[in-house]
Amino acid sequence: MRILLAASEVTPFAKTGGLADVAGSLPAALARLGHRPCVFTPYYSRLMRGGARVKETARLIVPTADGGKEAHVLEGSLPGTDVPVYFVARREFFGRDGVYGSGSYSYADNLERYAFFCRAVCVAARELELDPDVFHINDWQTALISAHLRHLYAGDRHLSGAAVVFTVHNLGYQGIFPPWRMPATGLPPERFNWQELEFYGQLNLLKGGLVYSDAINTVSKRYAREIQTLEGGYGLDGVLRGRSERLFGIVNGLDYSVWDPAVDHLLPARYGPGRRAGKARCSRELRERMGLDPGRRPLLGMVSRLAEQKGLDILIGAIPAIMEMPVQLAVLGSGEDHFERALVYLADRYPGRLSVRLGHDEELAHLVEAGSSIYLMPSRYEPCGLNQLISLRYGTIPVVRETGGLADTITDGANGFTFTDYSPDGLVGAVRRAVSAMGRRKSWGRMVDGAMREDWSWDRSAGEYVRLYELARAERGLPPSGRARRGRGRGAKTARTKTGRSPRARKAGAAARPRKKK
Repeated sequence: MRILLAASEVTPFAKTGGLADVAGSLPAALARLGHRPCVFTPYYSRLMRGGARVKETARLIVPTADGGKEAHVLEGSLPGTDVPVYFVARREFFGRDGVYGSGSYSYADNLERYAFFCRAVCVAARELELDPDVFHINDWQTALISAHLRHLYAGDRHLSGAAVVFTVHNLGYQGIFPPWRMPATGLPPERFNWQELEFYGQLNLLKGGLVYSDAINTVSKRYAREIQTLEGGYGLDGVLRGRSERLFGIVNGLDYSVWDPAVDHLLPARYGPGRRAGKARCSRELRERMGLDPGRRPLLGMVSRLAEQKGLDILIGAIPAIMEMPVQLAVLGSGEDHFERALVYLADRYPGRLSVRLGHDEELAHLVEAGSSIYLMPSRYEPCGLNQLISLRYGTIPVVRETGGLADTITDGANGFTFTDYSPDGLVGAVRRAVSAMGRRKSWGRMVDGAMREDWSWDRSAGEYVRLYELARAERGLPPSGRARRGRGRGAKTARTKTGRSPRARKAGAAARPRKKK
């Protein structure tokens, strides 16, 4: 199956959250299953990480509200794989110091930036003759692709045979803009109505993705149910209930080539189930790095964006009671100013027992996961969550609120501890039960070893996505992708490269297929 995945961020090139991890890991897992994925993402020229080696493969004119703008399409690959990555480059939109904004402010032209990207993906897929069987789009930044395919490219022979799967990673971010900016979408004004893009008088891009896609999924089964409720639907619960038969939940996978204490080169010692001496060494190193008192007290850890969604309000309320227990707490993260100030104040109040590091430090994040015995995730809501899955692999037992993906992956008393009441008391009670369980060394050891052996790999999740892709094609009335193939190459326009040469269309299409490793 030919799968085109479009995302506004992809690990390791640019990352602000879990979307990047999915976009950087799922395509590789799909390729291992024998499918032919490719990835489209913006080329954030000032932010590119991961040693991306790219070459220009096409220059395209992308239609815009003011006539048209040129896009350069650069081609690279996901590190360690043959999966092609097509970067859409235009300095005006993507040559900035941030992905979506600067500090706490979003860029004022985000609608224009991502509308341009969406249209560029469609133009590039057609001009390069990639002929996808499925477009897999993610969050509001790519939602317009589904609308463009339905209304602007409905008869295009290279695009009209594709189904669209739309993944909602966090319904709280919807891409809402004033109605007078509708022309930037490139869609006719009649599409602005209550059944399509209009949302309480505003333009809502994510709503368009929900309406136009053939199948929708979120990143856990529990979250798929929660967003259909008045409390969790952020105003779109009615739309989601109306599409409930095509709404699914697939838990994100974990990249064990990055997150596995048996091979993690960022740790001072490696370890695994039944051989946990290296974890004790990681605990000693974490205490030293974070300025915590030496010893053998239970060590609690947390790596998080410091925001209310992540439960920082109840964590701060719970810390005085938690510090009455014989424990230590290490926190790494950054976010809202008032939460940062509150944590720093509490760290000063409990020296040697509570340590806070503000900012992002990848090596320290790995050490917190490995060196802690208990991991805290008191989220108000959590579409999926990766840190609880990382913690399981590292033998660090999660304490989580029973919501979204946390409820789908953590079972109280089996591989972690859960609580339902969103309050400091609820969190304190769960921590107290976890600390008490640590005192029963044999049963705790069995829980730790069992957690480390659980399989939350992308290979498992990728198989579920393949079934979803086939369901989306069936919903659209398309044949199974493994049987009927569309012709390619005849009479098609070719992509004009930087040097002015016109490569054969079949070579451009073949770029979407994983190359054999030598």
